[in-house]
Amino acid sequence: MADSVPVRCPTCRRENAFTPPTFPCACGAPLTLPVLRGGVPVEIHHRTWQASWVEVRCDVCGRQDEWPAPESGCACGTVVRVPVAPAPTQPPPNFPSFGPAAPKPAPAPAAETPRAVLRPAFRPVTIRTARDCVTAAEQYLKWLGYADVARTQERTASGVDLRGTGVVAQVDPTTRATPLREIECVWLNGLNDSAIAVFFSLAGYARDARSRADELHLPLFVMDLTGTPQPVNDPADELIKYGAAGR
Repeated sequence: MADSVPVRCPTCRRENAFTPPTFPCACGAPLTLPVLRGGVPVEIHHRTWQASWVEVRCDVCGRQDEWPAPESGCACGTVVRVPVAPAPTQPPPNFPSFGPAAPKPAPAPAAETPRAVLRPAFRPVTIRTARDCVTAAEQYLKWLGYADVARTQERTASGVDLRGTGVVAQVDPTTRATPLREIECVWLNGLNDSAIAVFFSLAGYARDARSRADELHLPLFVMDLTGTPQPVNDPADELIKYGAAGR
């Protein structure tokens, strides 16, 4: 667990202990947000999607991604955004170095490549209603190997329609392209559950939503009225190839 840091409330001046959150990087290493010690917290009066994300570089693989900005609540009711140390800039590939060269690290052991899964042909569910869309997505996830996936009792504010061991999914049965916000919402739900997040859409995806899903390695599927989901991006192709066992 990360060490806690003191955060002073700008309203009541009370000092609160805050533990920076830790997220799993795409490389598998735990990534703790580098809270800036001595930084000045900023009170949150209203939220925006842009301000709710910070860029942090993984110390293990060097990958730089956006993560939910850390927030801390005070007993007086004030909620502040805790500042994060900016991601260090990397020199260009041919940047000259001076002094003795650092020794090359030993190569990491190669990860075992998952095997493609052989399965019978998927039996689609004809889509006539919005409920049929969810049923088709549920049957498809079971076909991929998530045997216990089931419809949520009540659609939550975040929009999760299906949940199972190691997976959460959202289904958009509307006739408009799925927007960016819904992609990020289901990804956060997957992050909170330590599960893969999957999205199914009847009308496809907005350009920025598709781009963001690729960055987050989130599988996207589009469904036609026959009820057969089709992969939209590379993560979806990988999910079809390897199934639940390869995640």
